[in-house]
Amino acid sequence: MDQTRRDFVKTAAIGVGATVFGGSPLTQAAEEKRPRRNQGKIFKADKGGGIGSDEKGMIEKLEQYQSLGFDGLEGASPGIPDLNALNRAMKQTGMPVHGVVDMVHWKQRLSDPDPAVREIGRAALEQAVLDSKAIGGTTVLLVPGRVAGENETHDDVWKRSIVEIRKVVPVAKREKIKILVENVWNGFCETPDEFRDYIDEIDSEWVGVYFDIGNVRKFGKPEDWIRILGPRIGKLDVKDWGVENGFCRLGEGDVDWPAVREALAEINYTGWATREGRDNSLEDTANQMDILLDL
Repeated sequence: MDQTRRDFVKTAAIGVGATVFGGSPLTQAAEEKRPRRNQGKIFKADKGGGIGSDEKGMIEKLEQYQSLGFDGLEGASPGIPDLNALNRAMKQTGMPVHGVVDMVHWKQRLSDPDPAVREIGRAALEQAVLDSKAIGGTTVLLVPGRVAGENETHDDVWKRSIVEIRKVVPVAKREKIKILVENVWNGFCETPDEFRDYIDEIDSEWVGVYFDIGNVRKFGKPEDWIRILGPRIGKLDVKDWGVENGFCRLGEGDVDWPAVREALAEINYTGWATREGRDNSLEDTANQMDILLDL
């Protein structure tokens, strides 16, 4: 991020913070009445760092995020100790868990050279689909594999993962849960055209993109990826990254947030935006997401 843009983001954050936490009544009223471009279109969530170990803890976790203005959380599969307890907690608080992250996909990869390992990964993906359905979610976040030498090349990841994902598509279709493939630092599909073509080759309405805004900044401009991937994008992971700071507090990296907002508007994106990572506090995360995504 150039210095001018970084200073602008910081100034904007300070300005909004002053309004919310002690600005004059007139400026505070004006800020509260200002139309938000994405309010009611983009819904703010967090990975949550675990949903809680029991129903009481789940209720407390959901209420904590609710009090900060979050619209929901995202869970993990495996990782939710009691699906029924979570359903009761969500009903009591009115806070949804909008989907789950497949937590097996890195270790038992769909691209592994060993078919037995790929089968474990496929079964885990199928279970994640069922877990998401059980809690009223809509998606599973999936990393399809990793480029890792001559036995796990880019072509191998492409072909092997597509075979395994297609095996789970009938279950996803039956349960009405989308499998969303995330762009990560796995050596795979590091251009938007490749990623688009990979998703298109799977050729299913039940498979799309979980677009990570910060991950892609290392390779290019998120706004360019958004325009190329277009309607394939089902949900957003919200991160910031910069050459100077690496992964960092939202607004302090090299992501051009106004350009991201513009690109999202162009593709008419509406849906969940989930923070992955930590800022100064949960309150800070909520505020930064509101500012940068205009929520």
